[in-house]
Amino acid sequence: MRFPDPSVLIKFEDRESDSPYVERVWRSRSRSGGFFLSMAEGNIELVVTRLPGFLAVTLRGPVTKGTLVECPPNGEWVAIRFRLGTYLPQVPTAALIDHQNIQLPVLPDGRFLFSDSSWEIPSYDNAESLVARLARAGVIARSHATDAAVEGDVDWMSQRSTQRHFRRVTGMTFSSYQQIQRARRAATLLVSGSSVLDATLAACYFDQAHLTRSVKQLIGMTPARLARERPQLSFSYKTTVS
Repeated sequence: MRFPDPSVLIKFEDRESDSPYVERVWRSRSRSGGFFLSMAEGNIELVVTRLPGFLAVTLRGPVTKGTLVECPPNGEWVAIRFRLGTYLPQVPTAALIDHQNIQLPVLPDGRFLFSDSSWEIPSYDNAESLVARLARAGVIARSHATDAAVEGDVDWMSQRSTQRHFRRVTGMTFSSYQQIQRARRAATLLVSGSSVLDATLAACYFDQAHLTRSVKQLIGMTPARLARERPQLSFSYKTTVS
Protein backbone atom coordinates (compact mmCIF):
# COMPACT_ATOMS: atom_id res chain seq x y z
CA MET A 1 0.00 0.00 0.00
CA ARG A 2 1.25 3.47 -0.87
CA PHE A 3 0.70 6.00 1.90
CA PRO A 4 -0.21 9.60 1.05
CA ASP A 5 2.14 12.42 1.88
CA PRO A 6 1.73 12.94 5.67
CA SER A 7 1.76 16.70 5.16
CA VAL A 8 -1.50 16.57 3.21
CA LEU A 9 -3.44 13.83 5.04
CA ILE A 10 -3.97 14.90 8.65
CA LYS A 11 -2.73 18.03 10.40
CA PHE A 12 -2.38 17.72 14.20
CA GLU A 13 -2.15 20.40 16.85
CA ASP A 14 -1.94 19.86 20.61
CA ARG A 15 -1.45 21.66 23.89
CA GLU A 16 -0.59 20.50 27.38
CA SER A 17 -3.18 20.88 30.13
CA ASP A 18 -2.90 22.04 33.72
CA SER A 19 -5.92 19.94 34.72
CA PRO A 20 -5.06 17.06 37.10
CA TYR A 21 -7.31 14.86 34.94
CA VAL A 22 -6.05 15.82 31.47
CA GLU A 23 -2.65 15.14 29.91
CA ARG A 24 -3.28 17.26 26.83
CA VAL A 25 -5.88 18.34 24.31
CA TRP A 26 -5.40 17.78 20.60
CA ARG A 27 -7.23 18.56 17.40
CA SER A 28 -6.78 17.54 13.80
CA ARG A 29 -8.16 18.13 10.36
CA SER A 30 -8.00 15.78 7.38
CA ARG A 31 -7.20 17.44 4.10
CA SER A 32 -7.76 14.33 2.00
CA GLY A 33 -8.78 10.72 2.43
CA GLY A 34 -6.21 8.01 2.97
CA PHE A 35 -4.74 5.54 5.44
CA PHE A 36 -2.66 6.05 8.56
CA LEU A 37 -1.20 3.88 11.30
CA SER A 38 -3.20 3.95 14.51
CA MET A 39 -0.58 3.12 17.12
CA ALA A 40 -1.09 1.28 20.39
CA GLU A 41 -2.30 3.71 23.04
CA GLY A 42 -2.31 3.65 26.85
CA ASN A 43 -4.74 6.47 27.67
CA ILE A 44 -8.48 7.05 27.66
CA GLU A 45 -9.71 9.76 25.28
CA LEU A 46 -12.96 11.61 24.68
CA VAL A 47 -13.11 12.42 20.97
CA VAL A 48 -15.45 14.72 19.06
CA THR A 49 -15.71 13.89 15.34
CA ARG A 50 -17.16 16.28 12.78
CA LEU A 51 -17.65 15.19 9.18
CA PRO A 52 -19.94 16.70 6.56
CA GLY A 53 -23.43 15.98 7.90
CA PHE A 54 -22.12 13.93 10.83
CA LEU A 55 -21.28 14.61 14.50
CA ALA A 56 -20.15 12.04 17.06
CA VAL A 57 -18.77 11.98 20.61
CA THR A 58 -16.76 8.86 21.38
CA LEU A 59 -15.19 7.47 24.54
CA ARG A 60 -12.09 5.52 23.54
CA GLY A 61 -9.96 3.24 25.69
CA PRO A 62 -6.41 1.92 25.48
CA VAL A 63 -5.32 -0.01 22.39
CA THR A 64 -2.77 -2.82 22.56
CA LYS A 65 -2.00 -3.33 18.86
CA GLY A 66 -1.17 -1.06 15.94
CA THR A 67 -3.65 -1.13 13.07
CA LEU A 68 -4.14 0.48 9.67
CA VAL A 69 -7.09 2.90 9.70
CA GLU A 70 -8.82 4.72 6.86
CA CYS A 71 -9.18 8.46 7.34
CA PRO A 72 -12.14 10.20 5.66
CA PRO A 73 -11.59 13.53 3.91
CA ASN A 74 -12.82 16.87 5.29
CA GLY A 75 -12.93 15.67 8.89
CA GLU A 76 -12.29 17.59 12.08
CA TRP A 77 -11.51 16.07 15.47
CA VAL A 78 -11.08 17.47 18.97
CA ALA A 79 -9.87 15.09 21.67
CA ILE A 80 -9.33 15.20 25.40
CA ARG A 81 -6.50 12.84 26.26
CA PHE A 82 -6.99 11.96 29.91
CA ARG A 83 -3.98 11.76 32.17
CA LEU A 84 -2.83 8.25 33.06
CA GLY A 85 -4.72 7.36 36.24
CA THR A 86 -7.93 9.14 35.24
CA TYR A 87 -10.75 6.60 35.09
CA LEU A 88 -14.53 6.29 34.93
CA PRO A 89 -16.01 4.82 38.13
CA GLN A 90 -19.05 3.52 36.21
CA VAL A 91 -17.13 2.16 33.19
CA PRO A 92 -14.21 -0.25 33.78
CA THR A 93 -11.28 0.77 31.59
CA ALA A 94 -10.80 -2.86 30.57
CA ALA A 95 -14.24 -2.74 28.93
CA LEU A 96 -12.96 -0.05 26.53
CA ILE A 97 -9.73 -1.74 25.45
CA ASP A 98 -8.99 -2.45 21.78
CA HIS A 99 -11.64 -0.37 20.06
CA GLN A 100 -14.54 -1.31 22.32
CA ASN A 101 -15.51 2.34 22.08
CA ILE A 102 -18.64 3.87 23.55
CA GLN A 103 -20.56 6.16 21.24
CA LEU A 104 -22.21 8.78 23.44
CA PRO A 105 -25.62 9.97 22.21
CA VAL A 106 -25.62 13.43 20.61
CA LEU A 107 -28.80 15.32 21.48
CA PRO A 108 -30.85 17.51 19.11
CA ASP A 109 -29.63 20.66 20.88
CA GLY A 110 -26.01 19.77 20.05
CA ARG A 111 -25.11 18.55 23.54
CA PHE A 112 -24.26 14.94 24.34
CA LEU A 113 -25.51 12.45 26.90
CA PHE A 114 -23.09 10.87 29.37
CA SER A 115 -23.84 9.22 32.71
CA ASP A 116 -27.54 10.22 32.57
CA SER A 117 -26.74 13.92 32.14
CA SER A 118 -26.33 16.20 29.14
CA TRP A 119 -23.08 18.07 28.58
CA GLU A 120 -21.83 20.79 26.28
CA ILE A 121 -19.65 19.40 23.50
CA PRO A 122 -16.12 20.65 24.25
CA SER A 123 -13.96 22.73 21.96
CA TYR A 124 -10.19 22.76 21.75
CA ASP A 125 -10.04 25.86 23.96
CA ASN A 126 -12.59 25.00 26.67
CA ALA A 127 -12.05 21.25 27.15
CA GLU A 128 -10.95 21.66 30.78
CA SER A 129 -14.28 23.28 31.70
CA LEU A 130 -16.11 20.10 30.70
CA VAL A 131 -13.59 17.93 32.53
CA ALA A 132 -13.98 19.96 35.74
CA ARG A 133 -17.75 19.48 35.60
CA LEU A 134 -17.37 15.76 34.97
CA ALA A 135 -15.06 15.49 37.98
CA ARG A 136 -17.44 17.41 40.26
CA ALA A 137 -20.27 15.10 39.21
CA GLY A 138 -18.18 12.00 39.93
CA VAL A 139 -18.21 10.87 36.29
CA ILE A 140 -14.39 10.77 36.26
CA ALA A 141 -11.88 10.27 39.06
CA ARG A 142 -8.12 9.98 39.61
CA SER A 143 -6.01 7.20 41.12
CA HIS A 144 -2.57 8.13 42.43
CA ALA A 145 -1.44 4.50 42.41
CA THR A 146 -0.63 4.95 38.72
CA ASP A 147 1.61 7.91 39.55
CA ALA A 148 3.45 5.78 42.11
CA ALA A 149 4.02 3.05 39.52
CA VAL A 150 5.31 5.43 36.85
CA GLU A 151 7.55 7.33 39.26
CA GLY A 152 8.77 4.18 41.02
CA ASP A 153 7.51 5.44 44.39
CA VAL A 154 5.97 2.34 45.93
CA ASP A 155 7.13 2.81 49.52
CA TRP A 156 3.60 3.63 50.65
CA MET A 157 2.21 0.34 49.35
CA SER A 158 3.53 -3.01 48.24
CA GLN A 159 4.67 -3.53 44.66
CA ARG A 160 1.98 -6.18 44.18
CA SER A 161 -0.69 -3.80 45.43
CA THR A 162 0.58 -1.05 43.13
CA GLN A 163 0.46 -3.36 40.13
CA ARG A 164 -3.07 -4.47 41.01
CA HIS A 165 -4.30 -0.89 41.31
CA PHE A 166 -2.56 0.08 38.08
CA ARG A 167 -4.24 -2.72 36.14
CA ARG A 168 -7.66 -1.98 37.57
CA VAL A 169 -7.44 1.71 36.70
CA THR A 170 -5.75 1.50 33.29
CA GLY A 171 -6.97 -1.90 32.06
CA MET A 172 -3.40 -3.11 31.45
CA THR A 173 -0.27 -4.04 33.34
CA PHE A 174 2.41 -1.47 34.02
CA SER A 175 4.81 -3.48 31.84
CA SER A 176 2.37 -3.32 28.91
CA TYR A 177 2.02 0.43 29.35
CA GLN A 178 5.81 0.87 29.33
CA GLN A 179 6.11 -1.20 26.15
CA ILE A 180 3.50 0.97 24.41
CA GLN A 181 5.24 4.19 25.40
CA ARG A 182 8.61 2.86 24.23
CA ALA A 183 7.22 1.73 20.87
CA ARG A 184 5.46 5.05 20.27
CA ARG A 185 8.69 6.88 21.04
CA ALA A 186 10.63 4.68 18.62
CA ALA A 187 8.03 5.12 15.86
CA THR A 188 8.13 8.90 16.22
CA LEU A 189 11.91 8.84 15.93
CA LEU A 190 11.86 6.59 12.87
CA VAL A 191 9.38 8.66 10.87
CA SER A 192 11.32 11.79 11.85
CA GLY A 193 14.44 10.50 10.14
CA SER A 194 16.31 8.51 12.81
CA SER A 195 18.02 5.31 11.75
CA VAL A 196 16.88 1.97 13.14
CA LEU A 197 20.07 1.77 15.21
CA ASP A 198 19.61 5.27 16.65
CA ALA A 199 15.96 4.56 17.49
CA THR A 200 16.97 1.32 19.20
CA LEU A 201 19.36 3.18 21.48
CA ALA A 202 17.20 6.25 22.08
CA ALA A 203 14.10 4.22 22.97
CA CYS A 204 16.11 1.92 25.26
CA TYR A 205 15.62 -1.38 23.45
CA PHE A 206 17.99 -4.27 24.11
CA ASP A 207 18.81 -4.69 20.42
CA GLN A 208 17.34 -4.19 16.95
CA ALA A 209 15.51 -7.53 17.07
CA HIS A 210 13.75 -6.42 20.24
CA LEU A 211 12.82 -3.12 18.58
CA THR A 212 11.47 -4.90 15.50
CA ARG A 213 9.22 -7.28 17.44
CA SER A 214 7.80 -4.54 19.63
CA VAL A 215 7.26 -1.91 16.94
CA LYS A 216 5.69 -4.34 14.48
CA GLN A 217 3.17 -5.46 17.12
CA LEU A 218 2.38 -2.12 18.78
CA ILE A 219 2.72 0.26 15.84
CA GLY A 220 1.70 -2.03 12.98
CA MET A 221 4.77 -1.81 10.73
CA THR A 222 8.41 -2.87 10.88
CA PRO A 223 10.99 -0.26 11.92
CA ALA A 224 12.73 -0.47 8.56
CA ARG A 225 9.52 0.25 6.70
CA LEU A 226 8.64 3.11 9.06
CA ALA A 227 12.03 4.68 8.41
CA ARG A 228 11.75 4.16 4.65
CA GLU A 229 8.12 5.16 4.00
CA ARG A 230 7.51 7.58 6.91
CA PRO A 231 3.73 7.05 6.94
CA GLN A 232 1.19 9.21 8.70
CA LEU A 233 0.87 8.14 12.34
CA SER A 234 -2.02 8.66 14.71
CA PHE A 235 -1.61 11.51 17.19
CA SER A 236 1.83 11.42 18.75
CA TYR A 237 4.23 13.73 20.52
CA LYS A 238 7.63 13.52 22.14
CA THR A 239 7.65 11.01 24.98
CA THR A 240 10.20 9.83 27.51
CA VAL A 241 10.83 6.18 28.24
CA SER A 242 10.47 4.97 31.81
